[in-house]
Amino acid sequence: MTMDKNNASSEGYFVLLGFSNWPHLELVLFVVVLMFYLMTLIGNLFIIILSRLDSHLHTPMYFFLSNLSFLDLCYSTSFIPQLLINLWGPDKTISYTGCMVQLYFSLALGTTECVLLVVMSYDRYAAVCRPLHYTVLMHPRFCHMLAAASWVSGFTNSALHSIFTFWVPLCGHRQVDHFLCEVPALLQLSCVDTRANELTLVVMSSIFVLIPLILILSSYGAIAQAVLRMQSTTGLQKVFGTCGAHLMVVCLFFIPAMCIYLLPSSGKSQDQGKFIALFYTVVTPSLNPLIYTLRNRDVRGAVKRLMGQE
Repeated sequence: MTMDKNNASSEGYFVLLGFSNWPHLELVLFVVVLMFYLMTLIGNLFIIILSRLDSHLHTPMYFFLSNLSFLDLCYSTSFIPQLLINLWGPDKTISYTGCMVQLYFSLALGTTECVLLVVMSYDRYAAVCRPLHYTVLMHPRFCHMLAAASWVSGFTNSALHSIFTFWVPLCGHRQVDHFLCEVPALLQLSCVDTRANELTLVVMSSIFVLIPLILILSSYGAIAQAVLRMQSTTGLQKVFGTCGAHLMVVCLFFIPAMCIYLLPSSGKSQDQGKFIALFYTVVTPSLNPLIYTLRNRDVRGAVKRLMGQE
């Protein structure tokens, strides 16, 4: 038994099974994932560059939006290139070190996004409910502190999970039933009782998923009350334009994440989990730029000024 329980680190690699149960779908998924990845790169780079070039967008809202765009770029790049390689050919291996790096950065960036979305909801709350004090509440130095706190909390949480996950002794086989190195999938390879790890995962997921979601909904409850008191149609349209976009991004990110990390694994099959994860890791980062820019007058105005039409 001792000989069978070799640690994967001694072999130097894992096998990401991904979507190998559907070999006829792999080429289709390759094209779809590549398309969404290119959309993510182009859309988020567009927001970052536009926010930097146009002085009218040097506001707290677009500062945080630039952070979100950079975050989505890094998040997608932390695993999509490896996913594309696995979908393209028969080789589905990833080195032990590569798996550790992928787990750490994807988890860190995902957690950071949870916290950053809370910060963005507070910015919208301050803009709508405290407009006279907005410039004081969202002082540039305070905005930089909030953004830094989001990144630090995400990377700290990921370090905790990564250490706990890779300290667990793994069985002889190295086949990860997922398309990326993720904590629940790696814990399934363990030869020992992982209930402590699973409890830690649920507790930390509750802190970084449920609590942020409650704070966001509380902010929007206050915003809804303020909106009901508004008399200006123009003001209402502006509020719905900015807050509606953020709320849609929150739903697209938090609902699938809750299905993965908070619902019991017995309530969903491993295959269902893969497609849910594929949605919030591949599709959502590509949709965020479209959601924020599609009906955004500030962005349209910035594009016109950049092209010399204003």
